[in-house]
Amino acid sequence: MKIQHIFFDLDNTLWDHRRNAYLTIKDLFDKEEITLKYGIDFEEFHSVYHEINERLWGQIRDGEIDKDYLRKHRFYDTFNRFGIDDLELSMFFEEHFLDKILNYNHLVEGAEYILDYLKAKNYTLHIISNGFQEVTERKCILSGIDHYFQTITSADSVGVRKPNPVIFEYSLGIAKAKKEESILIGDDWIADIIGSQQFIPHQRCRRNFIH
Repeated sequence: MKIQHIFFDLDNTLWDHRRNAYLTIKDLFDKEEITLKYGIDFEEFHSVYHEINERLWGQIRDGEIDKDYLRKHRFYDTFNRFGIDDLELSMFFEEHFLDKILNYNHLVEGAEYILDYLKAKNYTLHIISNGFQEVTERKCILSGIDHYFQTITSADSVGVRKPNPVIFEYSLGIAKAKKEESILIGDDWIADIIGSQQFIPHQRCRRNFIH
């Protein structure tokens, strides 16, 4: 059957989360004068944060931890790595991070070109994201890409995250799409590629061909 529905992951597939997060953390870091107060170099701090955040997202994807654990620990564990045991400071960063990251809405290079191309070819486009519900739709709206998508699925609205097949089933359901006429494009090998291939045997998915 001909492909009619294209499901996109959002973060780091279309919306440049790595770049937007870097800029947001840099703003918070400078505003709180972390280098002056604690003698920490920002690039070193960000490198440690990135390592910890990636590990925690892998754990949340695999069902080992929940959203609240990730939110409590990604900055706390980062500061701890530099010898700073300050829950209040780390939660300040966490709470402001989710709000202020929406001040930056850089897209992955070529994202709009691809979306325009696919829309012109009359494909029906959708989002299926492991991100937090409170920011997923706002990312799409504020970056100006929401109009491309018929449906936007956030993991929080389903209660599970990719690669769990339940989220794929849910997203197909609200899209009124059949497995055999759908394809997924994402950047995470386990969540997007393996997950969709297990859900749809022989699924013709792609790993972030926008890059």
